[in-house]
Amino acid sequence: MKKVLIVLLLLSACTPSENAYVPKPKGYPRLDLPPLVYQPLRETHPYWFEYSTSAVVLPDTFARAEPHWVFISYPSLNASIQLTYKSLKDGKTELPKLIGDAYKLVAAHQVKASGVKEQVIKTKSGRTAVVFEIDGDVASSGQFFTTDTTTHYLRGALYLGAADKQDSLRPVIDYLRKDMIRILNTLKWRP
Repeated sequence: MKKVLIVLLLLSACTPSENAYVPKPKGYPRLDLPPLVYQPLRETHPYWFEYSTSAVVLPDTFARAEPHWVFISYPSLNASIQLTYKSLKDGKTELPKLIGDAYKLVAAHQVKASGVKEQVIKTKSGRTAVVFEIDGDVASSGQFFTTDTTTHYLRGALYLGAADKQDSLRPVIDYLRKDMIRILNTLKWRP
């Protein structure tokens, strides 16, 4: 009888109470994305486009940056789109090298990428652009380049300032990819 009483006492002690701790599933922070509202580029460059009102245009400060290289910075998202512009003096010789460099920069991410999707798109403004979607925990999850083949070449790369996994940043990446497409769709070359 004593043994049965002890077993019952132990079993009643093991039943969970209302305040028992239960581990929570892993979660991700809530991201409040700014509305998709656009403004015209006001700075004077050989190109013009519309970009998000939640972004600011900053000059590129890298040591080898050229005059019309800029960052479209999204301070609230800790992200930016870097634009590098080249004026073509001789498109026949310069353009193949620039396009080759764009492919090399995408290939550099293949070490950590889980997939790279290349897409040739025709923009609303009638231009052709090559857009790369790079999946996985990489430094740049989206890149593009476009050119008129004779005078202008523009390359863009999306960078996130956070070291989180891309699955938790998917809403931000998708938001910024929409902005990249908006830039391409509204892009105009200036003489």
